[in-house]
Amino acid sequence: MIDIETLATSNDAALVSIAAVRFDLETGIVGDSVYFKIDKQSCIDYGLRVDADTVDWWMKQDKEAQEQFLTTEDRVELHQALQDFFVFFEFETDFVWANGINFDCEILRNAYKAIDFPLPWNHFNERDVRTLVHFAPDIKKSEPFVGTKHHPISDCMHQIKYCCKIYKKLKFD
Repeated sequence: MIDIETLATSNDAALVSIAAVRFDLETGIVGDSVYFKIDKQSCIDYGLRVDADTVDWWMKQDKEAQEQFLTTEDRVELHQALQDFFVFFEFETDFVWANGINFDCEILRNAYKAIDFPLPWNHFNERDVRTLVHFAPDIKKSEPFVGTKHHPISDCMHQIKYCCKIYKKLKFD
């Protein structure tokens, strides 16, 4: 499961943070994860966009979520974060799940293009959380959120929980 936080909603958005969590859809078992807070200026230097409306949206979020946006410590340059993110996928590249492959995957695709580096997965292995939710929206609605909303690790974990439950329902009903 991947999740990103951005400074725009366009497909050339500057990244605030990225995360991925390995998981087994059938069992719900969660494996290792990776998380990076990305230096905003490095994104701008590569031509990625910051949108005022999105920045304003961030300013209206909980303080815990804003921490990713406002703090400058532990930031990684875009090219380093994406190269390290690539390494995370080198050993296991079955499927990449995202809550909107046309958002997360597309923005990451463009970020990798900006740094002239290959995408760490094949496009045909992208799986959309929204499509899965379509078949049992009540499961997502009833799944309590644990963690900080708009923190990519928390978002990944939440999405994994309800996706595994939906998959189990579809498989056994």
